[in-house]
Amino acid sequence: MQTKYFFEKVFSTERMGRYYAAHPNDENKAIVHYQSNIELSSSFYACLSVFEVALRNSLNRELIAKFGREDWYRVIQSTQGLNGLNYYITEAQKHISNRGEIVTASKIVAELTFGFWVSLMNSQYEKVLWHDLRRAFPFMPKAQRQRKNVSAPLNNFRAFRNRVFHNEPICWNRNYIDNMHKEILQVLNWINKDIPTWLQEFDTVDEVLETISNRLGWK
Repeated sequence: MQTKYFFEKVFSTERMGRYYAAHPNDENKAIVHYQSNIELSSSFYACLSVFEVALRNSLNRELIAKFGREDWYRVIQSTQGLNGLNYYITEAQKHISNRGEIVTASKIVAELTFGFWVSLMNSQYEKVLWHDLRRAFPFMPKAQRQRKNVSAPLNNFRAFRNRVFHNEPICWNRNYIDNMHKEILQVLNWINKDIPTWLQEFDTVDEVLETISNRLGWK
């Protein structure tokens, strides 16, 4: 196994510091903990990627239906109350143009960030968008079908996704990870009941979490 010096040199003292602090008397376990964090983050790639695409496509369908056109983003840019979304749209257009590509509706939809799709559920857009976008979650129980009940988990997923994809620490609390995974699957179920069943074929979060829990002595 590589030394503490190696890991601090490659990954930075600041990044590794939390792991060494958690295991002050066991350098090897601190390194194993860091490796476990990478392994756990990797296991979330499937469900987070599926979630992002499923959410994007479901919301896109409802935006097309609401505005009656595939380039609904052009209407949003001039709609009162939706000005806060213009930055995301403008940035997406710039990125496409900078690649020398023609800006099309499908490319805009693919280029818009996860943050854009999540922000559609924010409170400032409720009066303009929620009545239509609630249909993006057709299997959400009617008693729960309120904007805040969608916005809260989506913003949690966004923060968690960013930590996973930027190699930030997530591997600290088994219950937190287990609940996050279940909540992602639950919201996927609101979008389409068949997605979680299909995802089970290759989603490894539960197995990896169990392995890491045994490795680190989590209960």
